[in-house]
Amino acid sequence: MERIKTGISELDDIIGGFPAGKTIIITGDPGNGKTIFGLQFAYTNCLEGKKTVYVSTEEDAPELRQQGKSFGWNLEAIEKKGLLNFVELAGYRAMEIKTALSISLEAVKGDFTQFLDNLPVDTNILIIDSLGSHVSNLTSSEFRDRFNLLVYNMSQKGITTFILLGGVVSREFVEFALFSAYGAIQLMKRENPYTGRRERVMDIVKMRNTKTPVQLLSYEISSKGIIITSPIDSSD
Repeated sequence: MERIKTGISELDDIIGGFPAGKTIIITGDPGNGKTIFGLQFAYTNCLEGKKTVYVSTEEDAPELRQQGKSFGWNLEAIEKKGLLNFVELAGYRAMEIKTALSISLEAVKGDFTQFLDNLPVDTNILIIDSLGSHVSNLTSSEFRDRFNLLVYNMSQKGITTFILLGGVVSREFVEFALFSAYGAIQLMKRENPYTGRRERVMDIVKMRNTKTPVQLLSYEISSKGIIITSPIDSSD
């Protein structure tokens, strides 16, 4: 199975990268680095020549570019090369979108599958940041059907899809997403039982066709992005 870089070199060493052409979800409460993970994943793969569409429902493109700049990632440069395309669905900006994707306001209202047929044909990676409050008006069955449609269509197109799920998404919706996605990673904070200090950890909840560690992985948000700091027992 083809693999692509996760954007976190230590994570690549552990799981060998993400399975290409599959849907991976990242869950976690605010402040755990989901958007940083998304940008890091995008930047790393754009440098590999993979064309990426980054759909943002909460922040506009200038804010995301500034975040990238703070970690030394020149997102504007790869945008100019045509490797990265930001699509903003934040607030009322959704009404003013003038991009090749032609996404209407219905996407903000929960119809997050509407743009499936409008992605550029040469898209390699789709990042959705995030499915949060914009799906709150859906019923459980509507969310399940639309999420399954998204996963199926992206798999048929061979597009690696990276979906961020915020803390405002209901537990029931998260369970549906975990079941349907090919892989899932949860970002969270916990108190270290040895030091008594709070730390960030990630749990690789599932990753099909991949050997994954059982233990939680400690990580930090450094000046260069997310890095994993915990040693890995190769016997796991």
